[in-house]
Amino acid sequence: MFRHARFGLALFALAALPATALADAPWIASPEVIEGASDGFVRGVVFEDLNGDGVYQRTEPGVQHVLVSNGRDVTVTNRVGAYTLPVREDMDLFVIQPSGFRVPVNERQVPQFSHTHKPGGTPEALRYGGLPDTGAAPRAVNFPLRRVEGDDAFTCAIIGDSQTYSNFEISQLRDSAIADLVASGLSGNDCMLYLGDVVGDDLDLLTRVFEVGSAVGVPQWALPGNHDLDLDARSHANSVDTWRRLYGPAYYAFEIGEVSFIVLNNIYFPCGIEDADVPGREFCTESERARYNARVDNVQMEWLANLLEHIDEDRLIVIAHHAPFVSFVDAASPVHQTDNAAAIYALLEGREALSLSGHTHTTENHSPGQYFEGWQESVGVGPLPFRHIIAGAASGNWWQGDFNLDGDAQALQRMGAPKGVLMIDFAGTSYQERYVGSRLGEERGQWVDFNTPAFRSWFDVLNAWRGEPWQERDPVPPVSINDLPDTRILTRQDLAEGTYLTANVWNGAAETLVEARIHNGPAFALERTQEGAGEAVRIGAMFADPFAVQRQASVGRYAVESRSGEERNQGFEAFQGRSFRGTPQPQSSLADRNMHLWTARLPADLAEGVHRLTVTSTDRHGRSYSDTIVFEVRGERPPARFRTDVWEAGAAN
Repeated sequence: MFRHARFGLALFALAALPATALADAPWIASPEVIEGASDGFVRGVVFEDLNGDGVYQRTEPGVQHVLVSNGRDVTVTNRVGAYTLPVREDMDLFVIQPSGFRVPVNERQVPQFSHTHKPGGTPEALRYGGLPDTGAAPRAVNFPLRRVEGDDAFTCAIIGDSQTYSNFEISQLRDSAIADLVASGLSGNDCMLYLGDVVGDDLDLLTRVFEVGSAVGVPQWALPGNHDLDLDARSHANSVDTWRRLYGPAYYAFEIGEVSFIVLNNIYFPCGIEDADVPGREFCTESERARYNARVDNVQMEWLANLLEHIDEDRLIVIAHHAPFVSFVDAASPVHQTDNAAAIYALLEGREALSLSGHTHTTENHSPGQYFEGWQESVGVGPLPFRHIIAGAASGNWWQGDFNLDGDAQALQRMGAPKGVLMIDFAGTSYQERYVGSRLGEERGQWVDFNTPAFRSWFDVLNAWRGEPWQERDPVPPVSINDLPDTRILTRQDLAEGTYLTANVWNGAAETLVEARIHNGPAFALERTQEGAGEAVRIGAMFADPFAVQRQASVGRYAVESRSGEERNQGFEAFQGRSFRGTPQPQSSLADRNMHLWTARLPADLAEGVHRLTVTSTDRHGRSYSDTIVFEVRGERPPARFRTDVWEAGAAN
């Protein structure tokens, strides 16, 4: 049974009242909880909050056809906005923000749309507190809404893996992704959506992250990742209790315009016997420490099925979750892909849908029909039924790398794209995605360089050293960026052995077209190194992005020391306070594989001299990025360093 396409009509005509503008100042309120004896059901009214106080008055109209849920059951408000739902022993009761309306927010721009019920609170002691005793179920919960106009067109900033392990890293987030979003002009019906790993295991940092993010001025929707959990919880039922106290439900839904956002928690922690029965998940019972597995639990699956029964089939479904359903970079890794992805696809069959995820610290734009070896083996999925986008990471490579001009860590992601934010512009049920690298501006969308024979040799030496046990290998890398010959000076031998133009198009997909021209000569096409036609992930120097690897390979921040006496200020910290000190080292990952890398071999007969080359990539929406580089072809490579022999010989004369 589906709701009418234009739902959310008030009981009373309100033509004389203007639409509420939420852009200038946030509407701060919360659901009204009415204590009292419960008969096993919770009731309430979803109402239009005309005076903005969050309290239901009889003169305020109820809103009909609005969805309300207890986390399993889903019901629809009647003509006066009333609903009834059974009380569950441990539940988040929430309203699903309907199109044409907004729920209130708190001072941190976090939407206020739910009430948490857990009698007795978290039944085990947790380091970050979990949930307090919420007492008996309330007699009623009333949900306030305010009317808005023009929400058929809006922009949502999708933030993957901000993953701040410390207050220092929150400052890094503030000065990169958040600074860009403040300058982007988001307002009104726009939104932010964090795709999990908002923080890095220290859950007390959640409050400051959302305080900083509130500077953008739009509602901050969010879901938990594996680093947002109570990692000392002994039961999955308690693993998101601190998140629920500090943010709200771990799964829910909301609507804007003609888009229904369905937010899932697909991190199951701690996993156990049920998970270990699936091949590749034996670690859930064999590991000495508690582990997570990527799957949507049974109660959520029941809720998802119930929810979809109430959503019109002509709406766009955006399903957001932390771990991807499938990924390129972790195609052979079951733990980082979602066990019951196929069952979710079955529930969404025939609908226009988009999957948004984070977790992998990569940007991956998977077109419908694409697939890679490992998906079927890991989670039983072949060609994709709809678009999947892994949104990248606001933290990039976990806040590693040297500092940029603006003071934020370079932190290129695992496949070489910069840290940043995915922006999606919605219009009706259509959308256009674009990836914005932090502090790089919207005009940039790719890296361009040359894969030379010298680069491949240098890369292989460095990568072999990285493959050795770190406790046993020489602490000084065998090569650094100083040992790599200039990749934009090419010799005849370089061209004869094979020199390849490379374009790492950060948000590149199967539909992306990449071409280049030297000077004003004819355009020639670059080919994608991964077709997405069922092949395995290709790894190694031939499939690496030379531009990114050069910047990932020698991080000088390791060697930054002082006489301050502050031990923890030497080098730098990342992860759970882990120290990174000593000789400059590579980041923890190099861009040795890529699903959005395009290449073309340069002709061996290029004339000697200086050349100008322009690379243009055009995405599926017609948006283009162009970069022009200058390179040289020489008979032999000129010396790179100051010629001391000539200087000294001249001085002797």
